[in-house]
Amino acid sequence: MHGDLASLLAAVTCGAFVTVAEPVTVPLLRRLAAIDQPNLRSSHTVPTPRGGGAPIAIGLAGAALLLRTPVALAFAAGVAVFAAVGFADDLTGLPAGRRLALQAGGGLALGWVLADAAGRPVLVVAAMAVLLSVWITGYVNAFNFMDGINGISGVHALLGGAAFTCIGLWRRDDILATAGAGIAAGAAAFLPWNAGRARVFLGDVGSYALGAALALLAARAVLRGIPPEAALGPLALYLADTAWTLQRRIRAGEPWLQAHRTHVYQRLCDAGWSHQRVTLVTGLITAAVSLLGLVSLTPHPRLRAVADLAALALLIGYLRAPALLGQPGPAAQLESEAV
Repeated sequence: MHGDLASLLAAVTCGAFVTVAEPVTVPLLRRLAAIDQPNLRSSHTVPTPRGGGAPIAIGLAGAALLLRTPVALAFAAGVAVFAAVGFADDLTGLPAGRRLALQAGGGLALGWVLADAAGRPVLVVAAMAVLLSVWITGYVNAFNFMDGINGISGVHALLGGAAFTCIGLWRRDDILATAGAGIAAGAAAFLPWNAGRARVFLGDVGSYALGAALALLAARAVLRGIPPEAALGPLALYLADTAWTLQRRIRAGEPWLQAHRTHVYQRLCDAGWSHQRVTLVTGLITAAVSLLGLVSLTPHPRLRAVADLAALALLIGYLRAPALLGQPGPAAQLESEAV
């Protein structure tokens, strides 16, 4: 199937399915008692159903199957596997070790398919599969960590899907174009349920599925020779926030595996910004970084270097924003809470 037609059908398939299925999913989640209860680490105050990302996962898998190629089948299977792990966690809560093992196993299988697509030697494929498993599992968890306020992950999935669609159409890569269109349309259809007054959360099922989908497309893009700036631009803010927060917690001697609310986006909310304002600002930064990343696809090395520096400056500005707004550091916040 031609890439342009496939991407259009993928968008229609995933978007239409989420639109139709979400009104049915929300009451079903309530009956299954899949409810996110507010706690001290939460950014919401009202018990809210979680698991609203299930229709996106199903729609994405169905959209990928339109291509009927081995890589498309692997993409669909990967989204399904990570979504299943997430849904089990939404319903019953999986132990961290078991959850990580399932994610790593799924990432290893997907990494093998991606690495083997070009007919590389077995040892090379095995090494690449391990690296890809670490990448996919790591980004899935980063996406999940960042899914903490209304609309933020829906907007970033929409932007990421749109970026990969453009790259796929530009470079004639049907997987990138089709899966990207499905991600963008599914996220757009979900946002009315979550961006304003959240009636449902993505849940782990949604964040794992979307995180895996975006990580797979970024890996696919790099393996196909797409410059890393273009491939990672849509994911850069989530990666930067997660890495910055993790290193800060480790350096401060904090229990970094423990749940917390000291990500940059959470500190912006603590500084008085609404969910919608934080989502808008982070979305604009991601859109700008993605567009700057596309400059790497042009044959102009100096322009590419300028674009890279501009993207880096935007990300550093975002990471420094809480301090510039006078928001106290995480250690000071914890000390004041304990008083």
